[in-house]
Amino acid sequence: MTRPVRAVVIVGGGTAGWLTAGIIAARHQARIKAGGLSVTLVESAEIRIIGVGEGTWPTMRSSLEKMGVPETELFRQCDAAFKQGGRFAGWTTGAADDAYYHPLMVPQGFMQLNLVPHWLQEGGGRSFCDFVCPQGELCDEGLAPKTIVNAEYQGLANYAYHLDAGKFAPFLARHCTQKLGVRHVRADVTTVEQDARGDITGLRTAQAGQITGDLFVDCSGFSALLIGKTLGVGFKDLGDVLFCDTALAVQVPYDTPDAPMASQTNSTAQEAGWIWDICLPTRRGIGYVYSSRHTSEEAARETLLRYIGQRHAALPVRKIPIRAGYRRSFWQGNCVAVGLAAGFLEPLESSAIVLVELSAKLLAEQMPACREVMDLIARRFNEVTHYRWGRIVDFLKLHYALTRRTDTAFWRDNADPASVPQRLQELLMLWKYQSPWFFDEFDRLEEVFPAASYQYVLYGMGFRTEVSAQETADTAPLAARLLREKEQVTRQMRVRLPRNRELIEKIHEYGLQPV
Repeated sequence: MTRPVRAVVIVGGGTAGWLTAGIIAARHQARIKAGGLSVTLVESAEIRIIGVGEGTWPTMRSSLEKMGVPETELFRQCDAAFKQGGRFAGWTTGAADDAYYHPLMVPQGFMQLNLVPHWLQEGGGRSFCDFVCPQGELCDEGLAPKTIVNAEYQGLANYAYHLDAGKFAPFLARHCTQKLGVRHVRADVTTVEQDARGDITGLRTAQAGQITGDLFVDCSGFSALLIGKTLGVGFKDLGDVLFCDTALAVQVPYDTPDAPMASQTNSTAQEAGWIWDICLPTRRGIGYVYSSRHTSEEAARETLLRYIGQRHAALPVRKIPIRAGYRRSFWQGNCVAVGLAAGFLEPLESSAIVLVELSAKLLAEQMPACREVMDLIARRFNEVTHYRWGRIVDFLKLHYALTRRTDTAFWRDNADPASVPQRLQELLMLWKYQSPWFFDEFDRLEEVFPAASYQYVLYGMGFRTEVSAQETADTAPLAARLLREKEQVTRQMRVRLPRNRELIEKIHEYGLQPV
């Protein structure tokens, strides 16, 4: 006898829960409309969402577009802004001029030629980002990645979003329930019911009685109600690799309503961590991510206050614990963990939300037809997801492992090879002699950050790869052409693109053209 999967139950709302619901429901609209599949999200009215992740990755555009979300409404209802990358200040030496960009555009002609060797020989003192890509200069000038005549989700430059996480989840909830047929149940789970084999069969709730299902998705956040408390799946702690374990977050108003808005996330290194600074249309989201082993909470609060200014001393500050790591199994039995229930890493590269997107997309595409094949699909899901988490850990650690700062114990400890994952150590050795490119271990579908991302961080932080004149001789004409094209594109963009705030105001007033 087969046990068909007809009812998906998601426990927990927030960004993780509603993104997962929307991605699954959009992928399976025909089944939902025909009554062959239901998606139910059970959410407690009492639990406050974490709501820190205000930065996204460009994958969010395709996720929302596939869900049928109008981009205009995202800007109007979620206090959204454009994000074109990250600017990292003070990470390499701590000097006043120590800064580099990790943009969201790949280097010019990336699929044709690796421009790293040419930059190493001919860069002429220009940053790697400015040598190969227009986006750093766009961010320097506070420009948007598109114009008001570009259709929704289309742009001249690649982009993601900054948004108000507290508004984003309710926005998704309205779309999922009104457009995609997701059932929303406001109730507190009191008991998780299981059968003899350990599968979850249903939830007992205080307000809505029993809710049964065939596949359960744990989006219950740090509490990990299903994957942790019920199924007892262990947690792989990574505090010995990523030291930051606490965040202090604050929302800071602009001095004037028309204040300029940065087009990038600013990440500024501090004595025992780093400060994020995200511009939304109505305020800035700022937070200090730090290691409690390397500083005290009192000192961390003083550091944050120095950054935001004494005039903002009365603003409320939220303290958020960070336990770096992830579940030893993400799919156990008939339960899948997504979001904070699956794990958490410091929000250095907007990896938390992109992991939600990728997990939900993989689940939607691999939705098991019946319980009999679920364990096979679960094994594949776990393999892919473990790989993704491991590579994100490598990429985050890369930002620390390349530092030349020795002024505090935090930076000295981060540069200690003992804290660097073995795979990353091997890659760093390889990259001394050949630079990363798209086919160099970065061609798997499971990759979150492409080779271009590694290039921007490596060479932004002063890493050197040995190259010879002979190595670039044959490709010099192609490199010269690509670099001329890059300069032409940069000039055109600087003329055509409006400032970030200017475009957002036009979107609010006129809207973008639907796709």
